[in-house]
Amino acid sequence: MARMRTLPKAITHIKSIDPETALTAHALKILVLSEKLPHIRIGAKRLVDVDLLEKYLSGEYIPPAPTPIMHGVIRPIPERKKANG
Repeated sequence: MARMRTLPKAITHIKSIDPETALTAHALKILVLSEKLPHIRIGAKRLVDVDLLEKYLSGEYIPPAPTPIMHGVIRPIPERKKANG
């Protein structure tokens, strides 16, 4: 089971492993918001897997490339169901 923590608790966890870490709460938030580190959002809280965070910081986890947004391309409009009547 994943060890999910809020961002402040994830920072506390990392600091317990490495008291001299340069990772800050703001830097972790930027990683999450830029989608470089997967997270789960529950209400206003964002939860991260601390095991995955450790792998990211050690260079073992490389985030997948984001799906490109297609601009300037004509996309088909899905067919609408016709109402009976």
